[in-house]
Order: sequence, then C-alpha cells, then structure tokens
Amino acid sequence: MRVVLVMWLMLFTIVGAAMADDGRFFPFDYENYTLPNGLKAILIPMQGSGLVAYYTVVRTGSRDEWEEGRSGFAHFFEHMMFRGTEKYPAADYSRIVSEMGADANAYTSDDITCYYMVIPSASLKQTMDLESDRFQNLFYEEGPFRTEAGAVYGEYRKNIASPWRIANEKMMETAFDVHTYKHTTMGFERDIKEMPNMYDYSRTFFNRYYRPENCVLMLVGDFDPGKAKKMIKKYYEAWEKGYVEPKITPEPVQTAERRIDVPYSGRVLPIVWLAYKGEAFDPENRTMVAAVLMADLAFGENSEIYKDLVIREQKVQFVTAAVDFNRDPKLYDVYGEVKDESDIDYVLGRIDETIETFQVELVSEEDLENTKMRRRYSYLMRLETPNDVASRLARMIALTGGIEAVDALYATMARITPEDIRQAAIKYYQPERRTVLVLKGGKKS
Repeated sequence: MRVVLVMWLMLFTIVGAAMADDGRFFPFDYENYTLPNGLKAILIPMQGSGLVAYYTVVRTGSRDEWEEGRSGFAHFFEHMMFRGTEKYPAADYSRIVSEMGADANAYTSDDITCYYMVIPSASLKQTMDLESDRFQNLFYEEGPFRTEAGAVYGEYRKNIASPWRIANEKMMETAFDVHTYKHTTMGFERDIKEMPNMYDYSRTFFNRYYRPENCVLMLVGDFDPGKAKKMIKKYYEAWEKGYVEPKITPEPVQTAERRIDVPYSGRVLPIVWLAYKGEAFDPENRTMVAAVLMADLAFGENSEIYKDLVIREQKVQFVTAAVDFNRDPKLYDVYGEVKDESDIDYVLGRIDETIETFQVELVSEEDLENTKMRRRYSYLMRLETPNDVASRLARMIALTGGIEAVDALYATMARITPEDIRQAAIKYYQPERRTVLVLKGGKKS
C-alpha cells in the first residue's frame, strides 16, 4: 500500500533541505546493528505501509571470481540458493514464501549478489527463519547441482543472442587484461560449460564468500527495530565466520587506445561504445564525483550533442553516458545506436568534439546547479516504498559495507565547481585510456 500524497509532500520538503547542504541527504533515520560474528544489519523503519523489504547483500560478485577457469560462480549461486536446506527443502521454501504473499528473488552483478523479498510485517519472524537457514545451511547434492549448471548455460546461450550482451562481453574482454572485470557476470562461456563438473569447487566458493562478515542484512519498512534486533541475534548469531578475501590482480594502467569491431549476424542498428578507464568508487573524490555530473552535462538529454544527433539531425536512436560505481577501477562509458552505418565515424567524431569542448571550456554555473538539482530530486523521488529504498541502497552497501556514503556522495556533489568538471574531462576522457567498440549487424538481403 502506497501513501503517495504523504510521501510526495515529505520528499519535496527533503529536497529543499538537501539543497541547503546541511550535511544530511538520506531522508530516513536508520540504525546499524552488528553481531559478534561480523554480520551487519541496517534497520530503516518506515511506518505505515504494513510491509518490510528484506534484503541480504552479499558483497561478492563476478569481481571476486579470481581463479582461472572459475568465472560465473557468483551468478551460479544466485540459482543454487533457492535449492533449499535440510530443514526447508526447495519445495517447502517456495510454498512458505507463497503463503506469506511474498516473492523471493535475487540478482548478481560485478560487485554484488543480492537476495530480497517484500513481505507483510507480520511475516518478519518466519522470513528471518527461512533466510538465516539457507545462508547458513544451504544443501544440495551433485545431481541437482549438475541440473542447475546446465540451466545456467542455457541462460547464457539465450542472453548472448542480444547484440548488447555480445557488445558487453567483447568490451570487457578487450578493455581488461588481468582484472576480474575482464569477464561478465555470467562468466566466460568455456567456464560455464565446465560448471557441471565443479561440484566440489562450488562448495568451497559458498564456504568462502557466504559468511556473516561478508554479508549485510537490510530491513526497510514497517517493523519495530528493537524486536528486529532480538530476532537477528536469535537467528543469525550461530553463523560462523570464515570469509576469505579474493586474490584480485590490479589492472595495469592503460597507455594506448584499443579498438574492436564486433560482427552481429542479425539485423540491428550499429552500436558505438567508448569506454574510458575510471576509478574505484570514493564518495569524497571530487574528480570522480565531477565525472558523474559531466556525463549528464555532456551527454544527457539536455546536452547539445543529444539535441543535435537525436533531435535535429536524427543520426542516432540515442546517445548517452554513464559513470558507474565499482569497488575497483572500471569503465566510464559513452555509447549509442547509430541509425545509418555510414554515419558511424561522424558520430564518433562528434563524441570526441564534445569531450574536447569540456576539456577546454567551463560549463555554466546555472547548468551545473540544475544538473545537481536533477540528480538530488531524481534520487529522492525514487524512495517512495520500502522496496524502493532498499533497492537504491543495495549497491552502495556492496561497495562500502554501509549507507553512510550516500550522504558523503551528495555532500561532495554539492561542492563541485565548473573547474572540477573540466578537470574530470581532462583526467579520465583521454584516448589512451579508452576502448572503442563498434558493433555492426548483417547486411540487408
């Protein structure tokens, strides 16, 4: 149930407070609660909805798959975690979740594996029993393991039919030499095909990464924090420590531009993708935060290149940029779909011209402040329900272990100047730091 009017009024008030830069941006009170075994719980009460978003953030993703021939296991465990335990076999788990009126789901990315449910408040104790059990006592035999491994390969084959999936896989392989970001979340195909033979290894992966000190429990919604803490202690305190950090090799500094042409057998608009080496997420790094704003200013829907290429000239289906947050240095992207193959070089040239302009000229104070305002407003207006809040925070938790970085990020953003934007353009958007990918489809018959 959504109390829309109340939430909108509250958020408009919060936007004003955030603009005043009083040091507090995240609009809800919260409490951190940590057990002796290292499990951290973040409790965010939002009274009135009758719902609780129950998230378990595992601070492990495909980034942590550092062993040769073992990529794809973080995503694989997203599947295996629904195989049940001796106390609650898979069928019983699914039945209980359904009876609660909930839906258990999960996702995996480069730096995170996240398990979540939105439940009625009255079902919190039952949910905690279910979730604590599977994280401590996951049980599966070799037969079901092989079955699930085959299903994962089927998922890979289905996904790789997408031109953007192909482009992403080729971009990561080309842009990285040694870092584990070289493979996608699904993993290298050769490794996925071998998964059915890796039952013993799968147990070691679970035992290393699914440990309390590597997981964060987040409860958002209509619950009593005091009662929740007692339940957390009861159900999770026996979970034994044992996290083992992955041995990830840092990526060497890139010193020359890389280019790759990717063929696609089907009909598709050509894809152009320029990926520049960035930095690890640090909410207090002014230059990194300035790059986030520069992506909006240079390539957002209010930018000159967007108005030219999308609206006036209609050369591209879209053009945009993204500065994603990662635990290790990854990529700052500029990409789009070109309507006519003959315009690819023209579009690439216009992207270069845009970057060069930002490296030389200062953006106006007005444009910069409007971009900051849109960022703040967009973030706050997506915090309507408990699940909205939890979903927005999950990645921040995976990157930093908490949610304090939200306030730090927007405090830094408030201080960004036009010169900071220019310095970000100079630092990150250099040809020797980038990989340029062009994907073209099959010719018309």
